[in-house]
Amino acid sequence: MLLTIGTGLLLILCAPARAEFSYVYPVSGCKTTFPWYHHDYPAADIKARMGCAFVAPIGGLVQDVNRKDRWSGKTNLGQDRGGLSVSIIGDDGVRYYGSHLSKVEVGIEPGVRVEAGQKLGEIGRTGSARGIPRPHLHFGISYQTQPGDWEIRRGAIKPWKYLESWKKGENLSPVKEVANAKKRAGK
Repeated sequence: MLLTIGTGLLLILCAPARAEFSYVYPVSGCKTTFPWYHHDYPAADIKARMGCAFVAPIGGLVQDVNRKDRWSGKTNLGQDRGGLSVSIIGDDGVRYYGSHLSKVEVGIEPGVRVEAGQKLGEIGRTGSARGIPRPHLHFGISYQTQPGDWEIRRGAIKPWKYLESWKKGENLSPVKEVANAKKRAGK
């Protein structure tokens, strides 16, 4: 930023260097497992006990919240498959999505700021997970689009290496891979 002071003295102000983002594993306080595959799009189904905490993997702003389970096996509409869900836009510019929740925390609403590790909801079996015996968190990493865009938010890159990293307390960032996925999609 350029700033002119008094008699033409020019001062150049530089933005401070960005610190590395801090990431946390999106399930807190419970033992979890997840396979390194997912059916027809890149995402992870993190298996855990019913009611385990789904937490923000990074600080950011809540983009979408769904507190009503509208899924029906008769219609099986894609936009309803996640059941109760929350997506946030992380401080790194990436969207993180968790669904099949049994509940969304009070106060988690679009536009609300959350911090890494803050509880967003609890793992459950809503949406198309209703009929399965083991609860899980459907977790997707994607680029930003408009609120309500269910196809992209459910997952645009394979999240497994990031989940493994965050589980170990490391800070592997998906930013570059997400940017490449967005470029490939022509967005």
